[in-house]
Amino acid sequence: MFEQINIQPLALSKNYTDAFVKAQGLALAGFERITELNLKTFEDRVKASVDFWSAAAEVRDIEAAQAFWPKSAKFVKESAEKLYANGQEVLGVSLKTSEAIGSLAKSSFDATTQQVNDTLTKTVKAGKKAA
Repeated sequence: MFEQINIQPLALSKNYTDAFVKAQGLALAGFERITELNLKTFEDRVKASVDFWSAAAEVRDIEAAQAFWPKSAKFVKESAEKLYANGQEVLGVSLKTSEAIGSLAKSSFDATTQQVNDTLTKTVKAGKKAA
């Protein structure tokens, strides 16, 4: 009976350790995806900024500035849209990662509860047989 009680904390700690390792893997995968999205967006915006400022450097007179004005409005609009879309994607990845970690924690807690209940039932039956 005492052997079952002593072994149980080891089994529980193994279950929790396994769950924590899986959760860390999920968190790192989510972080990697978010970093990838941010770098891709940053690279795209840097390229667009270089193109924009190259075109802006060619403006020499008022007519060219008037012709350039719609391009600058378009650049600002595109930048805002791209950054907003990236933020939404990052939020989506964060939510999916959080849901996966939550699901993992729930299944781990459920499995641990079942294991504790099974061990407790076996211990009670063994105690009744011994008495």
